[in-house]
Amino acid sequence: MADVGDTGVGIPAGTDATGGAVPGDSPEAADGGVPPQGPPAPDGESSTGGRGGKAKWVRRGVLAVVLALVVPLLGAEIALRVNYAGEPSDGTYTRDKDAIWLGHAWVDGRKTDADLSALAGRLKGTGIRDLYVHSGPLEHDGTLPESDYPKAAWLIESVHRELPGVRVQAWLGDKLATESPDGLRLQRAATRTAIVASTRQILAAGFEGAHFDLEPLHSGDPNYLDLLDRLHDVTEAHHAQLSVAAHQIDPLPAFHSLWGTLTNHPKWWSQAYFGQVARRVDQIAVMSYDTMQPLQSLYGGYVAQQTSLALEVTPDSTDLLMGLPFYHENRFGHVGSAETVPAAVRGVRLGLSRTDADRANFGVALYVDFAATEADWTAYREDWVH
Repeated sequence: MADVGDTGVGIPAGTDATGGAVPGDSPEAADGGVPPQGPPAPDGESSTGGRGGKAKWVRRGVLAVVLALVVPLLGAEIALRVNYAGEPSDGTYTRDKDAIWLGHAWVDGRKTDADLSALAGRLKGTGIRDLYVHSGPLEHDGTLPESDYPKAAWLIESVHRELPGVRVQAWLGDKLATESPDGLRLQRAATRTAIVASTRQILAAGFEGAHFDLEPLHSGDPNYLDLLDRLHDVTEAHHAQLSVAAHQIDPLPAFHSLWGTLTNHPKWWSQAYFGQVARRVDQIAVMSYDTMQPLQSLYGGYVAQQTSLALEVTPDSTDLLMGLPFYHENRFGHVGSAETVPAAVRGVRLGLSRTDADRANFGVALYVDFAATEADWTAYREDWVH
C-alpha cells in the first residue's frame, strides 16, 4: 500500500531549467565573444519553449507522477517486511475466543449427523467458541425468509450436545448498494427497521447471536452505526451476541479516501471509524485477507500492522478477532501462496505482542470451513492453539 509523495527531477550541469546554456559556461562566453548559433528552430518552436519545450515538461511530469507512486509503495512494502521480523512474545496463543465461518449447507438440509460429528471432532481441543453459520442472505429490503434456515434447530441442538459451550450465531449479510445501483440500502430507515426485525426472528429461532457481514461498507457510514445501536438493544435483551465482520483499517492515514478516489472502492475504514463500530458490538472480526500482498513476509507484516491498529481502538470489553484465510485461490487482491495461515498467525502474534500481549478478549476467526485444507487446520492448531 502506498501513499503519494513528491520527487525532484535533476537538471544536467551547464543548463538552466529550460535546457538552454548557462551564461559563462562556454569559452566564448568567458572571452566576451558571441557563442556560435545553431540552425534556426522550426516555425513555432524554440530551444527553450514551443512544442519541444512542452513535450519535455510533459515527460518530466509523467516521470514525477510515476516516482511519486512507486517510491512510497516500495517504502511501504519494505516497512511491512520489517514489521514481520522479530519473535512473538511467549503466551501469545489462543484465549479460547476463536470463531469459524460455516457455509449455508449446515442449515439448509445438506449436512447430516455424521457431518456434525466430524465437525465436533475437528473443533474439540481448539480455541473455537463461536460458529458463524450462514443463514441468509438478507433480502435487499432487510427481510429474511424463514425458509433460508430450515435446519437451524437441528444444528443448534446438535452443537450443544456435541460441543458444550460453543455458541451458534446466524451469519447474515447482503451486498450494499454503495458502489452499484443494486443492493441493500442502509440509508433507508425502513430497511434498517426490517434488519432489526430479522434479528429478532433468528434469535427466536434459537440462534445465540447475530453476525453481520455487509459489504462494501464505506468508512464513516452513520446509518450503519445507527443500525448497530438498535441491534445491540435487541441482542442484549435476548442475552445474545452482536458480532460483525469488519473491513481492514487504513494502512496509511486516509488511504481509503485516496483509494476511493482512484477506484470508486474505498475498501479500508479509518481507524477512528473502526473504533466507533467496535464500541457498539460484542465481537468484531477483521477480514484480514484479500490484502493485495504478493509474498508471505509482506502479508504477515500487513496482518501484524492490522492487529496493532485494531487493538489500539477496540475496547477491552469487545472480543477482537483477526481473520485467517482458510481458502485458496488466485485473483486480483488475493495471492494464495502469500496469504497463508502460518503467515497470518505469525502476523497476529507479532501485532498482539507489540500492542497488548495480555489482552484477554482476543482471538482469530477462520474463513471458511468448506474451503479449508488439512494444512490449514494443522497450522491453526500448531501455531495458534499450541
